[in-house]
Amino acid sequence: MSTIGKALSLLDTVSRLQEEAGLTDIARLCTLDKATARRFLVELAKHGFVEQDQVTRKYRIGSAPVRLARIRETRYPLLRIAVPHIKALAQASAETVHLSEFAGGSLATIHVEDSPRAHRVIVEIGDPLPYHATASGLAYLAFRPAEEIEAALAAGLERFTEYTVTDTARLREQLRETAKRGFSISRQGFEAGVVSVAAPIRAPGGLPIGCVAVAAPMARVQDTALPGLGIEAAAAARAISEQYYGLERPAAGPARRGRIA
Repeated sequence: MSTIGKALSLLDTVSRLQEEAGLTDIARLCTLDKATARRFLVELAKHGFVEQDQVTRKYRIGSAPVRLARIRETRYPLLRIAVPHIKALAQASAETVHLSEFAGGSLATIHVEDSPRAHRVIVEIGDPLPYHATASGLAYLAFRPAEEIEAALAAGLERFTEYTVTDTARLREQLRETAKRGFSISRQGFEAGVVSVAAPIRAPGGLPIGCVAVAAPMARVQDTALPGLGIEAAAAARAISEQYYGLERPAAGPARRGRIA
């Protein structure tokens, strides 16, 4: 990995921390020696990408990424367009709905609408979504070029639960089914007791840029309800795609949905 790549990887690590961390911990998490980690942190701090508390000497994410994110959202307003659709789907389903986007080589959550129910699935902003183990990952990968699919399947397929599918033949079948029906279904692949569906947000050429997903406790949502949730997720993803790329029909907006049983 290049020096710039290592520095950006360190920045990504800092961005995922739930609390401030010291030099030693950051170096360990990034598998860097302390001198290299300190050099990167000093340079990143000069440009506002990380901040160091002057009392504790610990580091946290800085304001520069926020500024860049605001500029990006102003010019390419995915969140502004997508959030009303995500909220509508969350209200209709009464389950956790989250939006993901592909950036920097991985798919990650960028917005979450929590279920109003006490027993609900918790999804964190910034969480990476493994291609083989999540509904979002399957929905995204199913619509990518064949060579990208094969590269993803050839990579290490981590087992997160006893139900995680790591057999490439089964995964290929799941991807074919996802592409055929327009949405994916994942049963306990990433977290035991959780089922989810997802549909891709696609560019005009057909390639996905992210996904809309609904996640629910398996104890509440039975198999028979998953196709209905998938259809609703696909409708939301399609509406976002059309509005984001200026392809929507007149008077298009957040789709009107009835409550999902």
